[in-house]
Amino acid sequence: MTNSLFVDFSEWDHVNSLWPGFIHRLGLERAQQAVRQALDLQLMNGNSDTLPVLFFETCGLALVNVDLISQQTGLSFHDNNLILIISKKERRLQLLKEFVK
Repeated sequence: MTNSLFVDFSEWDHVNSLWPGFIHRLGLERAQQAVRQALDLQLMNGNSDTLPVLFFETCGLALVNVDLISQQTGLSFHDNNLILIISKKERRLQLLKEFVK
């Protein structure tokens, strides 16, 4: 089964508050686990043209095309271990860099 994320991010707000809010809502351990799952999804099903997305409200996961998101947001995705956190309800997004230890 294939699900698609049909959202135009061009008018969404770029913020730095989604990750702290995610931690506040879930706790640090569960928030970090969600990030690891997003990165695992990228490793198992993604490629260099995809970026993992973590949904703020539901902790759901998806993969989106890097070029599409880059065109719509102006953000650059030329790095590994990047995750896009989005809040569909608030129409906000945050690019998160996961530092692998």
